[in-house]
Amino acid sequence: MGADWGPVAVAVVLFVVLSPGLLFQLPARRRVLECGNMTTSGISILVHAILFFAVITILVIAIQVHIHI
Repeated sequence: MGADWGPVAVAVVLFVVLSPGLLFQLPARRRVLECGNMTTSGISILVHAILFFAVITILVIAIQVHIHI
């Protein structure tokens, strides 16, 4: 009986993708959305954290992503 690696894989991918400033930043300093600026602010960290938890909740609980090894 193997472990369920689905939530772990989803969390790691979302953490990298939703890191503020890496791919995009919402809200940015000069615009609403900036891409690849590698800077961040407190409000953008909060917005990205809320997006992270919303998307991970949808994928892990509602869609039930499972990876058994």
